[in-house]
Amino acid sequence: MSQITNIEAREILNSGATASIEVKVTLADGAIGKASVPFGASAGVHEAFILFDGGRRYGGQGMLKAARNVNTEIKKILIGQDAYQQTAVDQKMIKLDGTENKSRLGSNAILGVSLAVARASAASQKLELYQYIKKFFNFQTISSLPAPMIVLIEGGKHADNSTDFQEYLIVPQIKNERGKLSIKESVRAGAEVYLELKKVLQAKGHNTNVGNEGAYAPSGMRVNAEPWDLILEAIDRAGYQAGQDIKLAADPACSEVVVRAKDEAGLQYQLPKERRILSSEELIDYFTGWVEEYPFICLEDILAEDDWDNWVKAQARLGQKVRLIGDDLLVTNPKRLQKAIQKKACNAILIKLNQIGTLSETVQTIKMAHENNFWTIVSHRGGGETNDTAMIDLAVACGCQMVKVGIARGERVTKYNRLMEIEEQIK
Repeated sequence: MSQITNIEAREILNSGATASIEVKVTLADGAIGKASVPFGASAGVHEAFILFDGGRRYGGQGMLKAARNVNTEIKKILIGQDAYQQTAVDQKMIKLDGTENKSRLGSNAILGVSLAVARASAASQKLELYQYIKKFFNFQTISSLPAPMIVLIEGGKHADNSTDFQEYLIVPQIKNERGKLSIKESVRAGAEVYLELKKVLQAKGHNTNVGNEGAYAPSGMRVNAEPWDLILEAIDRAGYQAGQDIKLAADPACSEVVVRAKDEAGLQYQLPKERRILSSEELIDYFTGWVEEYPFICLEDILAEDDWDNWVKAQARLGQKVRLIGDDLLVTNPKRLQKAIQKKACNAILIKLNQIGTLSETVQTIKMAHENNFWTIVSHRGGGETNDTAMIDLAVACGCQMVKVGIARGERVTKYNRLMEIEEQIK
């Protein structure tokens, strides 16, 4: 009764007013699973390949080709397969694609099917998706939930004329009466700080337009550290204590500010807002100053995606003080994660399902990270997010430390609403 009887894919609209793909899988017992796939405005060069149509539709970013691949080749090999065998289903698609980065069929096509199969299997067994993932991949009892990592101010590729760096975030960690993290109260704290930050920005003459992820994108920042002082003021005005109730996190996305190879000594990083060009070691000094001045819990992508030797230096210098998160560096890829473990290049990994392209490979990466004492942070995507909430169920099932999502815009809010719903279910 768990055999796959039908697979259908269609093109849908995403949060960036371009296309995404939605897949529907039906099983012999009538169970149905649906999933939609996001993609990022700021993407690492080592990510799995997103198959776009090209041409004029959606500025070249249509997904009819990906949908067609699902409705023809992928459907042909998966009809009659046991949906409960998630890893086998994923491997059949990987083999059919036949490329290192899923560039023939498209990771968007493959991931859409992978997640829809998991949802159909969960529905067939009358389980929530997080319960199914935990059961199938043999995770332990859920003892804690992932803390919200909330984007408050954004710049870089996510917002015009804001800051050189991409994301300024907070991590509320409000405890309940039993001393455990309260998702409901932590989300509330984040929302209250977000609303106070709007007042702080307005009082200082900044606009309160929002960027791709629902965070504020104020122009007129004098230096790239200025948002931290504004955020600290908002935390205080909201009635919380920075460093205790709420900590800071940053994603500078430094692969986006590399200008050119300097010489054999390394790369150069350009900060137009401050009219500076820094070497890798100078950039490490720069972020060390942030850590010494502000209450950080983690920093993400503080160097470029292939600046490996300097990642090692950064980890040696900062790894005992904060979690250094590899996103563009690691792209949810077990091979790159293994390299980071061996080189001691960081101590946390950002998890994005579409960076690797199947549910089973994503779980493999998370397990490897946890076995090596890495934190795992499951993340939304910036420019082309959908209302799908599978990332939240994944984070809960796998015992990840945080989920990274904006606190405004419907496609972001639905993630936090799902996390709060799960908290109510497992009390």
